[in-house]
Amino acid sequence: MLKLALRNLLRQRTRTALTLAAIVFGVAGLVLSGGFVRDIFVQLGEAVIHSQSGHLQVAREGFFTHGSRKPEDYLIENGGAIAAKAQALPGVERVMARVLFSGLINNGRADLAIAVQGVEPGKEAALGSHLMLSSGRRLTDDDAYGILLGQGVAQALQLAVGDRVVLVANMHGGGLNTLDLEVVGTFQTFSRDFDARTAQISLPAARELLDSRGVNTLVVELASTPDTDRAAGQLRAALAGSGLEVRAWPDLNDFYAKTVTLYETQFGGLRLIILAMVLLSVVNSVNMGAFERLGEFGTMMALGNRHADVVRLIVTESALLGVVGSVLGVLLGVLLALLISAVGIPMPPPPNANVGYVASIRVVPWELALAFGIGVAATVAASFVPARRLLKVPVVDALRQNV
Repeated sequence: MLKLALRNLLRQRTRTALTLAAIVFGVAGLVLSGGFVRDIFVQLGEAVIHSQSGHLQVAREGFFTHGSRKPEDYLIENGGAIAAKAQALPGVERVMARVLFSGLINNGRADLAIAVQGVEPGKEAALGSHLMLSSGRRLTDDDAYGILLGQGVAQALQLAVGDRVVLVANMHGGGLNTLDLEVVGTFQTFSRDFDARTAQISLPAARELLDSRGVNTLVVELASTPDTDRAAGQLRAALAGSGLEVRAWPDLNDFYAKTVTLYETQFGGLRLIILAMVLLSVVNSVNMGAFERLGEFGTMMALGNRHADVVRLIVTESALLGVVGSVLGVLLGVLLALLISAVGIPMPPPPNANVGYVASIRVVPWELALAFGIGVAATVAASFVPARRLLKVPVVDALRQNV
């Protein structure tokens, strides 16, 4: 049956070539669109990790739910010991402490409410590869009274590098405190909202301002993002019973989760469209070929072959087309993905973002397997339509086609 199906396909080369072309371009389209969407997910994930959240964060239980209102109620007092436990885990690059609080920044003319991060500048500089400077420089460990402003904050208060500002905040023990700070730089991340309300100062300066030694979160940076789930499980086991909770970066970035859901939905619709195109193309081609060969099938049945044998022949021919077309489609998709990625695709800033990026097409093994499977399944499914119609044709009517 396989040999006969192959000979039939080679005998009708024009129709076979047209059907193969539909399958090849459909599968290649799936490979390219899937790789493009995966690249969006990876680049967005790395952006939020290396500009805001890190791979993992450790905080007291309840901080991630209620801590934004009163962060002083969720302080980790033994942050050094907890950081040492996290640092000892395999795959952990560095662990850094953060103090988070709200304050008022004053430029001598106006006030602006902002979210302030007290950070360890050296470690944060290593983590923040996607935090881009729009002016000035990053904080360093020597900047006792420096401040790094989000671009939106600097624009709202018309501040430039070298300007002096006053930061006002509530001390954890009660009362107000102020710090006189110098603007050392301004930054941009992927999120316009984050840049419009965030500033960073050194951890010692934050502790002086708040009159507190505790920290709100410990941020963990890993050597490899795919190790996030494994590292989170190990860290939870190491901190069990300590009253601390561990959150991974997808749970810390609601914007990322919503973006993934949106694109997955859109890509699912694209898959259905490509599947429908392949189905219609193959159904049309197989249907025309089957009825042009109606006399041939009538002769087969007159010689003793059953209807099921004819159906099996048609399905086998379609399956061969699907396998060959899908293999060629995957190869074409991978080749185009490599060529396009070598050049890059300049992308404008996404919604709610300040910074554009260069996209590529990622070659993901399971996306290739899915595209191949869709191509084969669509082609085989398309063959059942003409095969079913042939079952209803009497042998005598089929033989008349030879006259």
